[in-house]
Amino acid sequence: MGGPRHFVVEADGGSRGNPGPAGYGAVVIDARTGETLAEAAEYIGVATNNVAEYKGLIAGLRAAAALVPEGVPRVRVRMDSKLVVEQMSGRWKIKHPDMKPLAAEAARILPASAVTYEWIPREKNKHADRLANEAMDAGRRGEQWEPSASTAALDTPRDSVAAALPPVSGPPGDAAAGAARARAALNRTTASAPASTSAAAPSGPAASPGASAPPGSSASSGSSGFPAGSGSSASSASSGSSTTATPQVGWGSAPDLGAPATFVLLRHGETALTPEKRFSGSGGTDPELSAAGREQARRAAEAFAARGTVQEIVCSPLRRCRETAGAVAARLGLDVRIEDGLRETDFGAWEGLTFAEVRERYGEDLDAWLGSAKAAPTGGGESFAEVARRVAATRDRLVTRYAGRTVLVVTHVTPIKTLVRLALGAPPESLFRMELSAASVSAVAYYADGNASVRLLNDTSHLR
Repeated sequence: MGGPRHFVVEADGGSRGNPGPAGYGAVVIDARTGETLAEAAEYIGVATNNVAEYKGLIAGLRAAAALVPEGVPRVRVRMDSKLVVEQMSGRWKIKHPDMKPLAAEAARILPASAVTYEWIPREKNKHADRLANEAMDAGRRGEQWEPSASTAALDTPRDSVAAALPPVSGPPGDAAAGAARARAALNRTTASAPASTSAAAPSGPAASPGASAPPGSSASSGSSGFPAGSGSSASSASSGSSTTATPQVGWGSAPDLGAPATFVLLRHGETALTPEKRFSGSGGTDPELSAAGREQARRAAEAFAARGTVQEIVCSPLRRCRETAGAVAARLGLDVRIEDGLRETDFGAWEGLTFAEVRERYGEDLDAWLGSAKAAPTGGGESFAEVARRVAATRDRLVTRYAGRTVLVVTHVTPIKTLVRLALGAPPESLFRMELSAASVSAVAYYADGNASVRLLNDTSHLR
């Protein structure tokens, strides 16, 4: 009968929000011929990027094992997740409690001596990446991935992988029958496996309150004016892992996805609390715009009118945002839609206080808040993790509603920073490393495949 079958398994996973809507993809390839023998993909609900990566690995190994029900294949796993490759190779310790059972499950599928792991760059993992994105797209529609609807194999022509393995001998076997067995095994797994959920990895130390970055911190601003509603393809994925982030399809190889949903993010104008850098969230303080803030709103309205790209306006329910949005809406002749998910963080007992006053009164709570996105302000406030979940849910709803359109999103510091952070796949502590001035403009474009591209950050040229 010859020697054992040799397969290549390529796997990938992604999370749009990290944690957020997640899915995986895996493909089994005949190492002799480069032929695709089996594909697997699944939307797994809310999970982290790393959980999705491990789920993809498990699905790929199970599909490979199902192709040889009476023997043990030799499998080379190729993934662009350095974390999974190094942990499964035994070179990195597995510390996160969500990863340990997944790694153990993957290790039980085939003997350790039958599997090797290889890291590959993202562009070498296009097939599995496309499958993962198809699964997440299906989940967004309230569906599960169907093999009959997949175009991943067509979109990613198979380059030869046989040369990556030592020469093998033996008959190639009945690939069609084996693929059918693999699909049957995967269908049984999908039917019995619950959707995974996982919290984001804790953030590291931070250096300032959420109201604004401290003097001397990294601050980005643009001077090129406001973005139009279409442009270059996306170049960054919507994830926020603090360990390993899986990029989506890169701009260099992505198909034409049409015009994105473009969020032009306008922070509200100044209030009396803004110059004093007091915590001003949604937990009781709802100040109006100051005279300076009303002038900032007027200048923003003039700039948007001159640019002529804004087609819709959505707004936080808080007064300072409604006043800012109202000034723009009156100038553009548009209605304003209120979105509760765009409200600022509830800072609890810290509302109205300066950073120094919070430090004096609630020092331990402040230290915990600065050290973890899961820590909430004193007195029942919201953690940044909680804010991220509602902002991501609002983002997904608005992206679907306004596909291909340019939307002015009038909101606050934390929601804007969170949208930028998620688009960049940056860790939670990056919230403390962005400057957002009153009435500043930022922009993020969201494409049909789930990719996001940050176009602008903290532009105040219209105020000068």
